[in-house]
Parts: sequence; C-alpha cells; structure tokens
Amino acid sequence: MIVATRHSARISGAPEGAPAIVFAHGFGCDQSMWRLVAPAFESDFRVVLFDHVGAGGSDATAYDLDRHASLDGYADDVVELLDELALGPVVLVGHSVSATIATLAAARRPELFDRLVLVGPNPRYIDDDGYRGGFAAHEIDELLDTMDANYLGWSAAMAPVIMGNPDRPALGEELTNAFCRTDPAIAKRFARTTFLSDNRADLAAVRTPSLVVQCREDVIAPVEVGRYVHANLAGSELALIDAVGHCPNLSAPGALIATMREYLTP
Repeated sequence: MIVATRHSARISGAPEGAPAIVFAHGFGCDQSMWRLVAPAFESDFRVVLFDHVGAGGSDATAYDLDRHASLDGYADDVVELLDELALGPVVLVGHSVSATIATLAAARRPELFDRLVLVGPNPRYIDDDGYRGGFAAHEIDELLDTMDANYLGWSAAMAPVIMGNPDRPALGEELTNAFCRTDPAIAKRFARTTFLSDNRADLAAVRTPSLVVQCREDVIAPVEVGRYVHANLAGSELALIDAVGHCPNLSAPGALIATMREYLTP
C-alpha cells in the first residue's frame, strides 16, 4: 500500500464491502480536523482519512515542485489513493481547497466517485467582474507576502479569523496549532497554489452528484461563492447551515453531520 502509506491513510468503520466515504482536509490542516465528524459515519461506511503531502503524517519527501504547483497534482494524488484502495465508487468529502481538488478528481475519473460533499468550496478566491471570491487581488498578495515573511506569525494572526467564533478562542488556537504542524516550506507553496488558482471553468466538467455545504458567515468562502458553485455544478444541491467561520467540521460538527446524513440517506 505505497500510496496509502505516503498519505498516512487510515480506514475504519463498517466491514469490507460497505460503501466508502473519504474525508479530505483543507489547507494547513490534517486528517485530525475530521475527528468530530468522521466517526458519525463509521456504522454505515468504510471511513477513509488521509493527509495531503506535507501535512500530518504524510511523507513530505513525496512533495514534487512541478506536480504540486497546481491543484491538478493534488487531484492526481487522490485518484492514485482511490485506485490503490479499490473501495468502489466513494463519497468524497472535501473541505475548503479539497472541495476544489474533489471536483478536479471527479471530472478526471468519474467512475471512482458516487457523490461529492463540498464543504466551504471556493474555486476562485480573488474577486472578478460579476464574481465575488472574497478577496481583492492586493489582499491575496499581502496575505502571501506576510506568510512568506513570517509563517508562524501569519498562522497565529489568520487562524482565528478563518475559524471565526471569537467567543470560542480554543477553536482558533487549534487551527493555529494545525498550521504550525504543517511543513512551512510546503505550506507556503500550497498557499500560492490554493489562493491564486482559478478553477471556475472546471466545474462544468463534473457530472458527479454533489452537495455544496455553505456556512451562513464565512470570510474565506462567502455565501455568494457557495451559490456560484451550486449554480455551475450540474446535479448539485446547496445546503446553508447555521454556522460561522470556515471550519464547521470543528465549530459546528453536529450541523454538518446532520446535513450530510440527510443528503446521503437513500
């Protein structure tokens, strides 16, 4: 299981033969970000958790400057992992940038996917004519420059903003710690790949049924983005959950679980 080892993949839950659900984490995080959500599906699914290259327990030496310079490289990683695990068509749950990675993988190899659950997707973070991504171009440039100059300081400042919920500071601290566990050199490159990508046109190639999960207030993926993804993703449904921040898997796991169960229950 070479690829599974590379990504520190773990399988739990229902016995072999059960449908599989795969959880993919967002930028600066690792598979532990799903610890409040994934166990809720272990009675009905084979649950797969993994780390992107450079995160968590993954093999950082597998990071490739060319391959991982675009989100397509990360989509290739997901496809290779699913090919090796051979669990049949899976439900892929992608958070944040992994939602975009999920759509790229599904467009490339649709037979590997039963459904997608896209939590806080954003195919283009920079505002454009008639499109609100959440940031002006100069704001993204400043964000990346600050990260390059002082990654740990950036993590401490930005994680609470991304998390939201200032009345629950422990959540921001957890995300800060997650950022700090990520290889800084890889994190800086992954940030540029994430925040400078424009994958809006790629949505048209996806035919896998999808659920777009949008928080009512999210500085990283505003409500307008969720509506845009839903409008441009054939066969998708949109669920607006009563949660604040970009990480409902930590801040509102109950609401996220309920929304996912409603969608995944036959």
